[in-house]
Amino acid sequence: MPKRRRCRGIAVIAAGNFAFFLLFVSSRAQTPSAAQLDGIFSKVVAAPNQPGVAVLVRQNGRTLFERGYGMRDLRSNLPIDARTNFRLASCSKQFTAMAIMLLVHDGKLRYEKTLKDIFPEFPAYGRTITVRNLLNHTSGLIAYEDLMDKVYAGNEWYEIPQITYAQVLALAEKQTGTKFPPGTKWEYSNGGYCILAMIVEKVSGIPFPKFLQQRIFAPLHMDHTVAHVYGQDVIANRAYGYTNDSGVWLETDQGPTSATLGDGGIYSSLDDLAKWDDALRNHTLLSAAEFQPAITPENSAAVSPAAVDDLPKAAAANAPPLAYGFGWFLDPYRGHARMWHYGSTIGFHSIIERFTKDNLSIIVLSNRTDVDLAALALRAADLHLH
Repeated sequence: MPKRRRCRGIAVIAAGNFAFFLLFVSSRAQTPSAAQLDGIFSKVVAAPNQPGVAVLVRQNGRTLFERGYGMRDLRSNLPIDARTNFRLASCSKQFTAMAIMLLVHDGKLRYEKTLKDIFPEFPAYGRTITVRNLLNHTSGLIAYEDLMDKVYAGNEWYEIPQITYAQVLALAEKQTGTKFPPGTKWEYSNGGYCILAMIVEKVSGIPFPKFLQQRIFAPLHMDHTVAHVYGQDVIANRAYGYTNDSGVWLETDQGPTSATLGDGGIYSSLDDLAKWDDALRNHTLLSAAEFQPAITPENSAAVSPAAVDDLPKAAAANAPPLAYGFGWFLDPYRGHARMWHYGSTIGFHSIIERFTKDNLSIIVLSNRTDVDLAALALRAADLHLH
């Protein structure tokens, strides 16, 4: 889900001359459709010294296409490649869901546990919200972004401090109820996933970033993927986020909601996400049966009218009903089963499309906000789906 509209630090960087810049990254064998795929994505970067995109297309566990276009950092003009780490925004949610599922696998947690069960100090309304409700966005929690808007009404973006995922839980604990009875409606909730990160910490006794590292990133050799906490880690080959303002590139890398985890905050690259894709395909972390709840859609609840405005067009067009599992949208595309998610935050867009029966995966990461990645990814899918 898009983060709120503000950014913390803005630097003005003029666009360069109008020659086309393209970086060809992969030396791996390309399919006959490589030129067609390049034709889709090369148009994103129309000038040198612009932010751009990284594209990965895989089928049957094999990389078919991998290219970077544009720059990861306009201050040093470093090019985007397969090792460039982008902020995934809401594509981070699939990792949060996996962390919860691993705790269920360990026998330390159940999907029907309530917030009140896990956090005894939580208000009484927490007895009606289960872990499952948080995972599939049927909790009815009041959006923490709306609560921040009330707290900081009248403030400029640069006057608003960043909120952490622990503070999101604290805000929820100050409320007296939900927007609707849990389980009766579907409404996308960043706050629910922040609270899931806090549940991981409470149940495991391990800080959320460390749990992800120990249980997901390290076992899969995702060596440069990190749940970023300022001052506690280093993001290798980091892309910085930008916004085009009338031809001038503004560095819009951070905003008031950029420090939360659970709902976002993970940085990763094409190289590492290929390993994640393999792990999902091969059931490396969980058995197929254990993973099944993640790809079982919650489409019994009505879609809250407020939710539709916040959904990407591809998802809103399918509501109601809307298919969502644990950290994944699950609606098919042109009759092809898929699990997918998008991410959108200040300076970054991302999308992961997995067509499960076709064994096709398309990942597009961007450090600019003027690109419709969903449309581009589906155009790429059209070249491979029959």
